[in-house]
Amino acid sequence: MLAIRNVSKSYRKGAVKAVDDLTLEVPAGVIYGFLGPNGAGKTTTIKMVVGLLRPDTGTISVDGVDVGKYPLEAKRRIGFVPDYPELYEKLTGLEYLNFIGDVFGVPTDVRRRRLGELLEMFELEDAVHDLVQTYSHGMKQKLAVTAAVLPDPALLILDEPFTGLDPKSQALFKDLMRQRCDQGKAVFFSTHILDVAERFCDYIAILNRGRLVAKGTMAELRQMASGETTLEQIFLDLTEEELTEENKGK
Repeated sequence: MLAIRNVSKSYRKGAVKAVDDLTLEVPAGVIYGFLGPNGAGKTTTIKMVVGLLRPDTGTISVDGVDVGKYPLEAKRRIGFVPDYPELYEKLTGLEYLNFIGDVFGVPTDVRRRRLGELLEMFELEDAVHDLVQTYSHGMKQKLAVTAAVLPDPALLILDEPFTGLDPKSQALFKDLMRQRCDQGKAVFFSTHILDVAERFCDYIAILNRGRLVAKGTMAELRQMASGETTLEQIFLDLTEEELTEENKGK
């Protein structure tokens, strides 16, 4: 579903390597967690996947479509929720959602049905008629998630998706992501909430200073980390080990 092959991205004319030769495969039907410390390169990677940044080297494809060569076709297959969603605040929630439906060509009858289900799920039926600028942070996050799911994309890309969501909404959203994967779609998301990733993800990748340091199922990660039982400890061991090795080389 998502194929990242030998992708690198630098800033400041190559002085800062945000992503370093990353290769990662996200198959259909799975929830894939993308983890790393602050500054590890997660958001840069996500921005390249959704076409907001161009990689210096390497290729990215979504559902077999090359993001660099065919960006519009690739974006039609992606639903994206950034870490800080930028919404059109002078529109009502419903106007914004209809705008997204128009952009993606969602038929009116299909749109009405999906919106009915999603707005009820996130308890936005009343608020959807208010201007977005009146929404709380949590309500804006719910609106952004609803907009991302509305076109029924093959791949859902989420950067810290649980920020601002109350526990009930988080639980409903997790159920929704699992249902989508059961339908043969895929979810790729970054998070700092390690216990959520441990319990929820089928596969996990850990990035540190732009480099991929581990990937696999929880069972595979435990084996790699000499039997550590929790994702938190595996994460800390792997990222601290990378930093230690780097310092030794100085």
